[in-house]
Amino acid sequence: MGLWRRASWMSVLLMLALVIAPTAPTHAEAPVWSGLDARFFAGPIPAPGATIASVPLDPALSLTGAGPAYRVLYSTVNQHEQPAVSTGAVFLPPGPAPEGGFPVIAWAHGTVGLGDDCTPSALPRTPRDNEYLSHWLDQGYAVVASDYVGLGTPGLMSYLNSVTTAHGVVDSVIAAHDMGLPLSPKWAIVGQSQGGGAAIASARWATEFSAGTGLDYSAVVATGTPANIDRLILQAGPDLVLPELGPIANAYAAYILAALREARPDLNVDRVLSPAGLNAATRAETVCTLALSDELADFKVADFFVAPLNSIPGMADALHDFMGTPTSGFDRPIFLGVGLLDRDVPPESTLKFYDELVANKQDVTLRVYPEDDHSGTVLASMADSTPFLHNAFTDG
Repeated sequence: MGLWRRASWMSVLLMLALVIAPTAPTHAEAPVWSGLDARFFAGPIPAPGATIASVPLDPALSLTGAGPAYRVLYSTVNQHEQPAVSTGAVFLPPGPAPEGGFPVIAWAHGTVGLGDDCTPSALPRTPRDNEYLSHWLDQGYAVVASDYVGLGTPGLMSYLNSVTTAHGVVDSVIAAHDMGLPLSPKWAIVGQSQGGGAAIASARWATEFSAGTGLDYSAVVATGTPANIDRLILQAGPDLVLPELGPIANAYAAYILAALREARPDLNVDRVLSPAGLNAATRAETVCTLALSDELADFKVADFFVAPLNSIPGMADALHDFMGTPTSGFDRPIFLGVGLLDRDVPPESTLKFYDELVANKQDVTLRVYPEDDHSGTVLASMADSTPFLHNAFTDG
């Protein structure tokens, strides 16, 4: 805990910035549902991992390196441990599949917002993500990209919820294999920033959550990974004194508050929120990242509170259960990539997490990129993560 106690408030707020800017669309986009609009889905929900519907993805939303691409609606479990549905996209490499089918990469996306208009499979991918995901297609992998429950489907997306996200990611891969596509049972997980955290959580439970499906989980690649940020969020309150900040941190805090109070109504998070905080959390339920950042630009995170968050009994345990980072129990190799010029997720977050994994005797590989920032590390890491995944698939 010493490292965290010594962290400056600037580092705390840099942590709060995560990967929102690089993953959000650069301007307002109208969602394109590709003929599969599931926002008000009210039909029966089969057991987790079943494909309910699939359609060809609108070509404007595909990847440069993709052959056939689909938008899919599948069954999973939400933050209340109830049957739920999620959408996602499935991209196949061009050309015929190899014998045994295309191995699969599950892509865990970064922050875009909680509202249906922010749904990744209904919007164009950013140039960086297009290049990154097309790389994996060029390597012969199919890409399965969950939107997570609540983005483009009923309910609220449970932002940074470790177990719920893991269910959504694992079930997306099971569902893709339910589509009759030429897919291998071998699969891995790749994620960046908020999606890096989602990838790590999904990796922890990948084998357990896919048990009995015939799938063969191989490895995880995570870059710009936030870890243990529940410890930082616990410090939020009206007396928080912070340096001059960008408004993106306010949007990030609002998403956490919105998701936490929805997932844990028993905590009554609203009781420690000011009118500004109540409004921010409510707006966070529907407004995408850049627009919410603009709306909240004149506030500080401290303005959202009338009492410390940790004044709510049981809050530390609740935050850990909701968004804690697993540091043991992994049964397949882990790749962590970190850029030392990262100013969105402080490098010490990943480095501390790596130390915890090593202490717990987990199979982890760390690659450090001294000249790369948060977004740049994604593409820089490909030189190392590509052979890492190749070896994981070959050895598995």
